[in-house]
Amino acid sequence: MTNISLYPNGRVKPSNTETYEHATNGLLTKRADLFNEANRIRDRLAEIRNDIAALDRTLGTLGFKGDLNAMMPRRPREVMFAKGELADAVAQELRHAEGPLRSRQIAAEIVALRGDDARDQKYLADLTKRVSKVLRIMRVNGEVKCVQDQRGNYTWVKA
Repeated sequence: MTNISLYPNGRVKPSNTETYEHATNGLLTKRADLFNEANRIRDRLAEIRNDIAALDRTLGTLGFKGDLNAMMPRRPREVMFAKGELADAVAQELRHAEGPLRSRQIAAEIVALRGDDARDQKYLADLTKRVSKVLRIMRVNGEVKCVQDQRGNYTWVKA
């Protein structure tokens, strides 16, 4: 692999070679720009959520009694997995595991497998809830077993 040079500000230095280093540097620069943009968007979304919460509190202070959630435009349902896809991914992770796994560990492995951002804690927490629900259904169907570890946490193994 080539040695990539960086400026002190973290930007990738352009190279003067006849190889693919120019393309590599350009792609790395674009990747860094997109990553920074994603962080800015995530921060802006958090600001917007805080502003909405402040508006809700103000409306309540002014005596508004209506249902705020019913007045909001409906968001389309976010489909993360096709039907049965998450259950298949969970079963595959448990099949390849060397020991019992917690729901969060399974979710983290699925995030890594899909190539999603493992640092997105909200996404990981949401996926962990979904994995837990799938595991409960799989337990009822006899596909997995639930075992408590020494700390009282539930861990899962293939039945």
